[in-house]
Amino acid sequence: CNSLFISAELTRGYFLEHNEAKYTERRERVYTCLRIPKELEKLMMFGFFLCLDVFLYVFTLLPLRVLLALIRLLTLPCCGLSGSRILQPAQVCDVLKGFIMVLCYFMMHYVDYSMMYHLIRGQSVIKLYIIYNMLEVADRLFSSFGQDILDALYWTATEPKERKRAHIGVIPHFFMAVLYVFLHAILIMVQATTLNVAFNSHNKSLLTIMMSNNFVEIKGSVFKKFEKNNLFQMSNSDIKERFTNYTLLLIVCLRNMEQFSWNPDHLWVLFPDVCMVIASEIAVDVVKHAFITKFNDITADVYSEYRASLAFDLVSSRQKNAYTDYSDSVSRRMGFIPLPLALLLIRVVTSSVKIQGSLSIVCVVLFYLGMITLKVLNSIVLLGKSCMYVKEANMEEKLFQNPPSAAPIKVLFSLTHCEGMSASVTTQPTQRDECPAPQIPTSESDQFLTTPDESEEKSLIQVDTELKHGAPKKDLLEIDRFTICGNRID
Repeated sequence: CNSLFISAELTRGYFLEHNEAKYTERRERVYTCLRIPKELEKLMMFGFFLCLDVFLYVFTLLPLRVLLALIRLLTLPCCGLSGSRILQPAQVCDVLKGFIMVLCYFMMHYVDYSMMYHLIRGQSVIKLYIIYNMLEVADRLFSSFGQDILDALYWTATEPKERKRAHIGVIPHFFMAVLYVFLHAILIMVQATTLNVAFNSHNKSLLTIMMSNNFVEIKGSVFKKFEKNNLFQMSNSDIKERFTNYTLLLIVCLRNMEQFSWNPDHLWVLFPDVCMVIASEIAVDVVKHAFITKFNDITADVYSEYRASLAFDLVSSRQKNAYTDYSDSVSRRMGFIPLPLALLLIRVVTSSVKIQGSLSIVCVVLFYLGMITLKVLNSIVLLGKSCMYVKEANMEEKLFQNPPSAAPIKVLFSLTHCEGMSASVTTQPTQRDECPAPQIPTSESDQFLTTPDESEEKSLIQVDTELKHGAPKKDLLEIDRFTICGNRID
């Protein structure tokens, strides 16, 4: 018996093709994990340049637009009223943004960066680690409520006057917006100061602890259920977080270079730590997204859908009948509000760089012209890429469908307008009553390797769930950074 058993164990075989579907699914999951870094970084790179475009807009085109609006106000008595509005709604919003930035800039002069640095440096490592985590949570809360404050101000200032008043007035909304931008800028300044203390610590223990905090994020994410909309929110959050961290690293480098009298040798001292922080951020994002897509059976093609959705925001904001500025659209979609971060960067640069003499003024003017050139080139490339992504996603086939009654009103656009985009950019938007809502094509990632019977059963369960909750499943174009999708917000 023993010899027969050993002989059977040594000679027995099995055929993997008897369960072909299972092993094919396993192989596809491996291929998906291998594709995730490439597809994710393509989305991250596109989103990074979207944030950069919005960020550069605050420094370059926004001052010029505010100047043009003020010139219109000053020359209005000479030219007379040509229409019912003194300023167009977009010009009113630009003037409000300009006034908010100017007031907050003067308020930031009363905040002593050096005193804050030494106050934070005197704390223990564990206390600073807790403070940094609290600051990250506070930053998300500020971003979620801050864009609502700004949107309320813009709508209150541009709402048609014939409507019944249902607000507290423009001036209270304006002071709320100023207070928000000022407090959010101080919050980001404390974050930058804590990061600066971590870079300048002798044993680098605080920097190591702060970097390990990124890996704790993997534990809190990969073992929870995610749908496509939840993953879209997380991807937008990662884009915003990566751009903000890069800006904070720039601020840290500026402050350190100022302390060492702009010695270029000190830059190479900071370079390894900067690369280590960037590498850990990229590694955490790749691992996190790879395992989330693996555990939830989401294919890597979903990231091209996300990219097409972001591209749709860019293209639609350039149309004649746009209903929002693109910078505000990015703020709602990603939770990235550029005003506080731009205010802090202006405060750090003006305190670190001293302008003396005519040569310095010429250098500042040339630098400003270079920023405008970078902004224009970046916008042109992004617009071309966005038109290509929207066309690849076949979104033009969904543009002219009638929206459901409960869906929010969106703005139509045609891909043929991308060729003549420069003409529509300079045209003021006109008001429209109804516009069909665009829809992005849905992915088949939720039905990966399922039989037709199973897919029909899933659709029946989904319809039954929608009837119970009274709300249909949201489309990607309806999802912003803080829309509740499923059971979590990341």
